[in-house]
Amino acid sequence: MTETSGFLKRRDGARIAWRRVAGAGPTVVWLGGFKSDMAGTKAQALADWALTRGRSYVRFDYFGHGESDGDFAQGTITRWREDALAVLDELAQGPVVLVGSSMGGWIACLAAAAAPERVKAMVLIAPAPDFTEKLMSPEITAAGRAELKATGVWMRPSDYGDPYPITAALLEDGARWSILPGPVNVDAPVRILQGGEDPDVPWRHALELAQAIRGHDVVFSLIKDGDHRLSRPQDIARLIAAVEEVA
Repeated sequence: MTETSGFLKRRDGARIAWRRVAGAGPTVVWLGGFKSDMAGTKAQALADWALTRGRSYVRFDYFGHGESDGDFAQGTITRWREDALAVLDELAQGPVVLVGSSMGGWIACLAAAAAPERVKAMVLIAPAPDFTEKLMSPEITAAGRAELKATGVWMRPSDYGDPYPITAALLEDGARWSILPGPVNVDAPVRILQGGEDPDVPWRHALELAQAIRGHDVVFSLIKDGDHRLSRPQDIARLIAAVEEVA
């Protein structure tokens, strides 16, 4: 088996980069995090698993991320949700298992609500629903708010690299897609992996999502010494086990 790649052309002409493994079972679909891409450790580990096990798998980069077209600063939750739904429609056949990391956990919930008949299960890693409103907005300093008001853009400091742009449009659009305190209209089985030492998504935030999900087959696993990325070998093993349990 091999992994193929290509570009999915959206209605506005922008191309969404994707990679796919053709195999058996429901298609496992990787939904990455904010400013992340499909070449990351967890996404690659799932590709290796799919190739080894003969399973169907799709990963992609949102608009403005990784190998896809577009300016990151022009991205919104609306746009990234639409990218995910386009991938489900055009690259994944039949039932899917959504694997969402950080922002991808939010996108997974939105996609599952839009296409409940397609979603067999979800595996979420440090899910960050409503992060624009509940996690990011409260940390904006007075100077940052003045910058947003004057220019429409705040350059947010990052522990992972250079500061990056957060736009007023992103914050306003994110608020329109808020899903907490719920109920979150997902009835499929859900497995959540959350680090207890996550500096970006507090474990209580992820737990709030677990409690808000309407379905009853929800398991929340707290990895007490885990960080936000959960990319250590033992974390990858937990991720693969969770996917195998529900897929």
